[in-house]
Amino acid sequence: MADPIVRYKDVHKSFGEVEVLKGIDLDIAPAEKIALIGPSGSGKTTIIRMLMTLEEPTSGVIEVDGRPLWHMEKEGELVPANEKHLREVRGDIGMVFQHFNLFPHMSILDNCMVAPVHVKGEPKDEARQRSIEMLEKVGLGDKLDNYPSQLSGGQKQRVAMARALVMRPKVMLFDEVTSALDPELVGEVLEVIRDIAKEGEMAMILVTHEMEFARDIADRVLFLDEGTIAEEGSPEEVLENSKSERLQSFLSRFRSSSPS
Repeated sequence: MADPIVRYKDVHKSFGEVEVLKGIDLDIAPAEKIALIGPSGSGKTTIIRMLMTLEEPTSGVIEVDGRPLWHMEKEGELVPANEKHLREVRGDIGMVFQHFNLFPHMSILDNCMVAPVHVKGEPKDEARQRSIEMLEKVGLGDKLDNYPSQLSGGQKQRVAMARALVMRPKVMLFDEVTSALDPELVGEVLEVIRDIAKEGEMAMILVTHEMEFARDIADRVLFLDEGTIAEEGSPEEVLENSKSERLQSFLSRFRSSSPS
């Protein structure tokens, strides 16, 4: 593997007395596409929320492009990171959430422009042009002046993707982005993610319950169970030739619920 763009080293996370992650070791290569699957409560979303600095690890080290995320070096020692360091390293990460988190009082073009202008200090003209390009990429070039309330759920989720892409992240995180959508809107969002993945430039980590989608898009699938990576490998290895009864039982729920 090339030097990893993301590395987790013995990462633990507890909420009170409950240990949600129990020593995660994971390297993700530049441009690699990772799908995280597993039952609710297995730690999937916690893994990516720590990378987005929304949750702090209880112990262990997370690195982004060779730099510790939650720690910084001071006099040769690793010490807890300050807010400036967190902001700098987090600048390489983009995230799309289940619930779109758009500003309702702003047009979708302004929703996309606000972070590059106010967080990165980019000139408005430059941010505007790139925002238009990204909205066109996700199929919304004709909706620039619309407000979120005028869009369907699938369109809002595509705006959220464009907004993340405008920041030119090296790693994109997707947290079950179709789970809040009506079933008929799921396909349009997954198709946009497929198109982004085909460009191959960014690493992507996707928490998903869409098994066929994971098979199509992922270089590697990780099955999380009770806070550990219980199984990992290519989509074929994990989804078609699973070794553990626990994973087979998990996958059987999706097979039994899919239409015949």
